[in-house]
Amino acid sequence: MSRSMSRREMLGMLAMMGTAGVALGLGGGKVPLASASEHLDLQPRGDHHLHALLSALARAKRRRDYRSLTMISLHQDEWDHEALALLLHYHAKPKQVWDNTIFGSPWLNLMRNSLNAQVYSFGKKDALVLSATHGTAHLGLFDDTMWEKYRLYKKAGVKSKTNPLIRLSPASTKPLSALNDPHGVLSPEDNNIPVLQARGVVFLACHNMIWELSGALKKEGTNPDHKTHGEIAAELTNHLIPGVVLTPGIVGTLPLLVEAGYQYAHA
Repeated sequence: MSRSMSRREMLGMLAMMGTAGVALGLGGGKVPLASASEHLDLQPRGDHHLHALLSALARAKRRRDYRSLTMISLHQDEWDHEALALLLHYHAKPKQVWDNTIFGSPWLNLMRNSLNAQVYSFGKKDALVLSATHGTAHLGLFDDTMWEKYRLYKKAGVKSKTNPLIRLSPASTKPLSALNDPHGVLSPEDNNIPVLQARGVVFLACHNMIWELSGALKKEGTNPDHKTHGEIAAELTNHLIPGVVLTPGIVGTLPLLVEAGYQYAHA
């Protein structure tokens, strides 16, 4: 996932997406820091369209240097519009989007099960699964710095002061070839975000949720730097974990994804 995309791959990706007349500006601007998922080789073999998509997503511009944000995103540079455009134009099937809202629900497990069946039972190696993440589930998309600074663990209802959903488990070291190992990389013991990302799951973030969380933190006094509402929202956005695609709002983006052919599912 981390290698550079060749000119041939880029042209093939644009042709596959049918975006010959659309300038997506891939490769410019800030790129997120490498995540643990980039060190895992878990993409199914033969996933030509999925591999091209993930390579393009890794190159798509993402801003993570905001100083202050407003309640409503009014300009494309206030969300990851290039990455979102790639997802909206992905033509391989099947495509599924999960509406995930509760941190403590089995949302990671359900997406893992869905991907296992699509890829290994039905042989759909280009299957794409998205997490339309909002509500308390969205807390899993912030890094440890935000979890500690803003005590997000309290809102998630867990004791860990660091984000448990971004921790790799011992199962992550098991070989992908051991498909039915009950303690393997495809098992329930490996329900974490980096492994799912390495398998091609794309996690969408919600600006509206970030704005509302920022307001709640400010109101309750969990604001050690005495930031404004907009400054807290900016800081949280800047600390989304690598690979996440920021949207202006999940509930507003879901209809566009369904219109683009994604099948809706709810955790």
